[in-house]
Amino acid sequence: MKELILGGMRSGKSRLAEQHAQATNLPVTYVATATAQDDEMRQRIAHHQSQRPDHWLLVEEPIALAASLQRHAVDGHCILLDCLTLWLTNLLCLDDEARLRQEVDALLDALPKLPGTVILVSNETGMGVVPLGELTRRYCDEAGRLHQAVAARCDKVVMTVAGLPLVLKG
Repeated sequence: MKELILGGMRSGKSRLAEQHAQATNLPVTYVATATAQDDEMRQRIAHHQSQRPDHWLLVEEPIALAASLQRHAVDGHCILLDCLTLWLTNLLCLDDEARLRQEVDALLDALPKLPGTVILVSNETGMGVVPLGELTRRYCDEAGRLHQAVAARCDKVVMTVAGLPLVLKG
């Protein structure tokens, strides 16, 4: 089972994903893509860590996501990945188009083949104003394309607004 949970900032998407992971009653591996570049991000990471059960395995992977998922996904286990858009940001900051395409293609190829339950979290960014900066516009474009491709490969897609889940697929 593959599930994509989308939502805006502070929409409740991570909390919902954690609830869904716990509800599986399976061992959970939490795959974190965030990197602590500044104090604000360190605080956000600490907040997310405080919300998770201590017995969940933590894997930190900011770039090689498909390889990490292939290593850790097994039958009878749940992978919770938080989040795709932070991973995409990490790739865009590398400023290496070939690596970006390679990693995205690898994820899209691997996702349907992963065993076990996989829950993916991502920020929906395409519902606001068009950003002024070129990199920000590219980020929104890439995130939109990534979400469409991942959603097509998932059994269930949920949009979270104000802490409320809206099932879009499945």
